Amino acid sequence: MSDLPQKPAAGVSRRTVARATAAAGLAALFGAAATAPARAATRLGPRTRDVSVPSAALGRSAPVRLILPSDFDTRPEKKYPVLYLLHGAHDDYTSWTRETDIEAFTAGRDLIVAMPDAGPTGIPSVWRGGPDYETFQVKEVPALLARDYRASGVRAVAGVSTGGYGAMAHAARHPGAFTAAASYSGILDTTAPGVPAIMDAIVARENLPVASLWGNPVFNLLTWRDFNPRARATGLRGTALYVSQGSGVGGGGDPLPGILESALWPSAQGFARTLALMGIQATTHFYGGGGHDWAHWKPEFTASWPILARALGVPE
Repeated sequence: MSDLPQKPAAGVSRRTVARATAAAGLAALFGAAATAPARAATRLGPRTRDVSVPSAALGRSAPVRLILPSDFDTRPEKKYPVLYLLHGAHDDYTSWTRETDIEAFTAGRDLIVAMPDAGPTGIPSVWRGGPDYETFQVKEVPALLARDYRASGVRAVAGVSTGGYGAMAHAARHPGAFTAAASYSGILDTTAPGVPAIMDAIVARENLPVASLWGNPVFNLLTWRDFNPRARATGLRGTALYVSQGSGVGGGGDPLPGILESALWPSAQGFARTLALMGIQATTHFYGGGGHDWAHWKPEFTASWPILARALGVPE
């Protein structure tokens, strides 16, 4: 797959082309990211399953990877809380099991881990005239788990990058649906300076019209605000929160992950300030350096685990 920018059409200004090219470069960094009965699950291991879920919200079937509790088969009367883990842009529902030891980490803990698909962009939102990944993740998948996998009503959600956006947006737009939400380098203020260009570039990288997400960020500002975690922060009151973000400054090797992490730093800071002004408690970890990658997200998940575990009612 080529990520090279296309030749601009006649009449397009050099400034417009430059902005689009810069945004496309930032977007490339993200790759470094009523429910019908489910089809038969594909067994990948003693506890891991892939389930294809027919979804009215998406107009198609979409995959969910599940990690079941160790005693799931021997305790048929027991119900379990669910930890939802959301993937980033240009990645898929397999990322958490591919990049982390989440299977081993949750062994012996009484919970279900659910990793639902969010499409190629990894933005789990209500698309303009298109798929509704929010309903899929917040309504349809939980209904499936309650019906077929003995899930209780206790849920927590965490995600990386655009999945971090999804974790905070889902919790803010559906108050009380999740007992905890954690974001690792998430996009937490979608209307902050420079962030709409990043969002548009993520969409464009998948050869989708940039307006197909929430429309134009100026002419459709109310829609952009409606899906903005910072603008909907009041809905997070009473939810246990963990927010982490690196400054992206310094470090060796490939500079691009650090550049993107730096680009998202102001929006994460603004989100945290809004929570503080509203008196909404959150655990934050803003650290120097770092990059937009799993090498930094994995220790952040470990650091957030006590908060998630307490909210789920499982041992730390």
